[in-house]
Amino acid sequence: MNNLNKIRLTWISYLCFALTGATVAVTGMVMAPVAQFFDIPLSSMSNTFTFLNVGILIALIFNAWLMELISIKRQLVFSFVLMVLCVLGLMFSHSLVMFSACMFILGILAGIATSVAATLITCLYDGTKRGAQMLFTDSFFSMASMILPVVTGFMLGKHIPWYWVYAVIGLFFVAIFLLTIPSDFPELGNKAAAKGEQPAHKEKWNLAVYILGLAAMFYILGQLVFISWVPQYVEQTFKLSVEQAGTVVGRFWMSYMIGMWIFSLVLRYTDLHKLLVGLSLLSVVFMFMFNHTAQAGHLGYLIFALGFVSSAIYTSLITLASQQIKTASPKLINGILTCGTVGCMLTFVVSSPVVKMFGPHSALVVANGLYAAVFVICVAVGFCSKHKQNARELAAAQ
Repeated sequence: MNNLNKIRLTWISYLCFALTGATVAVTGMVMAPVAQFFDIPLSSMSNTFTFLNVGILIALIFNAWLMELISIKRQLVFSFVLMVLCVLGLMFSHSLVMFSACMFILGILAGIATSVAATLITCLYDGTKRGAQMLFTDSFFSMASMILPVVTGFMLGKHIPWYWVYAVIGLFFVAIFLLTIPSDFPELGNKAAAKGEQPAHKEKWNLAVYILGLAAMFYILGQLVFISWVPQYVEQTFKLSVEQAGTVVGRFWMSYMIGMWIFSLVLRYTDLHKLLVGLSLLSVVFMFMFNHTAQAGHLGYLIFALGFVSSAIYTSLITLASQQIKTASPKLINGILTCGTVGCMLTFVVSSPVVKMFGPHSALVVANGLYAAVFVICVAVGFCSKHKQNARELAAAQ
């Protein structure tokens, strides 16, 4: 594979994660306008957005195998066409059923994009480069999640219809499509083994992989419950405008992105498990402080600190899981991503009833409890992790 093609594939991975980040991050911002548009309660509207998360989950579960049957290039081209149709459907249909269908399809497209991105990084990079690239790729999720809520807040503040937000998100897929056409993609599965691109092997997952999958689910569930209800919480509690609420969310994703860049360097000199334990503990502390501050002026600082210390947790969970076996395949990466997506799917299933009974602040408290569970799991995984043993054996083999 020539260097220019590898660069194009890497940028496709970056943009795929940006697309997914943008799609998920704007949910908390557009939820109220969409509920008003369809004249339904906010709690019911949040349940409708579950179709987005279900679509992501289904795509991640099945795409690890579908990529061996349908080439990545064909998937991306077909996804671009579906994206155009979805945006048009949101613009010209005033049906809640059509909206739910479009959310489901957008979820499938985001799931395909995430699966493709993780698979490409896994195939293109090995060893420490894979972990660093995974963090850097995930930073584009954060970059889009930082920019799009601010853009959404600006658009809604100018009374631009909510569906134009999804048209803006569609621009990511335009860029992906333009990079896809001239690119050559790696073969996967049996085809790759036949061509000698990947060795044929069976991988055995140890207990740590499953525990880390559970941590990934709790982490994403906690993060999305928190970030989805922060806008409503700060607007109601501190009387902030929709633009100011968007800025609060944007600060979280900005620090999240900065943290990923910094921790991609720190990872080279620090034991991954110890880093995970430390960051998960700090995340619990800063989220608790954010949830219980009475000063509006402190919100920006606390959410910035929370975004920074939590930025490397999810990708580090994925990387640590991949280090439990000597040669990690895309299926293991997709397995952990699927666990995270289960958490994504459960976001409003878990939070909506809580918010309906106790208000938005209660959702933030639930998120804090989920982060505390991640900390406990990260401590526990130290007793069964094989990442140090596998690293020593690989070093000895070289």
